[in-house]
Amino acid sequence: MARLAAAGNPRLAVDQRELSRAGISYTVDTLTEVRAEVGRTPLGLLMGADAFVKLTTWQRWEELFDLAHIIVARRPGFPLQKLASSLASPLHEQYIKRLETQPAALKAAPAGKVFTHELTALDLSATALRSLILREASLRYLLPDEVIAYIDEHHLYRESDAS
Repeated sequence: MARLAAAGNPRLAVDQRELSRAGISYTVDTLTEVRAEVGRTPLGLLMGADAFVKLTTWQRWEELFDLAHIIVARRPGFPLQKLASSLASPLHEQYIKRLETQPAALKAAPAGKVFTHELTALDLSATALRSLILREASLRYLLPDEVIAYIDEHHLYRESDAS
């Protein structure tokens, strides 16, 4: 479905390394592999503010700053203006130390900055989409048509799949 969603957009690529990896897959392992492939090319790890406030629970979270810039996007219920005050002490310190307000500065270094970005965000989650499918509601404008067709063709997320 990710391939279908990215198809036709030359700025997007789907990387399957986490699906191919045996055992538990951690973001730090994926970024370590990508960093080895791209050298000093700047990398950005995009995540919602809701995920960023829990970053200290991630495997080897502090290493992420050495591997990529972290770009934090607003999520419903997590306004960026209140982000700093929502962070636990060790993450708050990293956030203050690494915060970058100029997006062009992210091109000057391969990793290490935190940049916040206001996106026009839909209050939508995978759980909400599955709920819509169970209620047989329309997914139009919420997902690419090709992804909706794939879900329908393979009868995904229906009552029998709920478990």
